Order: sequence, then structure tokens, then C-alpha cells
Amino acid sequence: MEILTRDGGEDTPKVILDHNNGFFEISGRSLPEDSADFYGPILEWLDKYKDSPRPETEFNFKLEYFNTASSKLILDILSKLESIDGAKVVWYYHEDDEDMQEAGQEFADLVDVSFDFKTY
Repeated sequence: MEILTRDGGEDTPKVILDHNNGFFEISGRSLPEDSADFYGPILEWLDKYKDSPRPETEFNFKLEYFNTASSKLILDILSKLESIDGAKVVWYYHEDDEDMQEAGQEFADLVDVSFDFKTY
């Protein structure tokens, strides 16, 4: 499976989806002008990945900030992870960022995927 990468920008997160090395991460700030356009390839990649996933899939979110439009697409990603056996989410947040911690907890309540919370 091809690696999906996107360099992070001022308003877009860095994305690395690497099936071969088992590395899955979205990090940075998510305020893309067109969230559906930005996240569309990620959702398509996950559709293909679920057909032949790794035994364990640890998906890392290291977001500093995301807008409302991005939150809908993040929930779509998390919903796709529900159908992948062995998937879990590691939700990173800055130690003093209660808003990002709470956002992760709200997502965890909405989907049936294991969540770990870590500070950085």
C-alpha cells in the first residue's frame, strides 16, 4: 500500500499514513479552507487499508487546534477506525491544554475505538 503523506502548513496538519511501518499520525493545526477536500484522500486511504490492516493499528492524533469543519472529518476518520480490528487511538495534547484533552474525550465517547491519552 502506498504511503500517504502531507506536509503540514500554517492551516493544515501534517499527515503520515504508512502501512508498511505501522505509522499513522495527524499532527499540527487543522484549519483547511476546504476540510472535505483535505481529508477526502485520508478517508479513501483508510477504506483501502481496512481491507488488509496490520494486526495492530495505533493512530496518533497530535493536534494543537482544529476548527469545527475539521472536527466532523476527524470523527469520520475515527468512525472508519471502528471497522478495523486492533485499531486504537492515541490522543496527544499539551499538558496545559484542557480543551484539546476534552475534545479527545468527547470523540472517545462517540466511537467504539480504544483511546489512550498522552501529554507532550
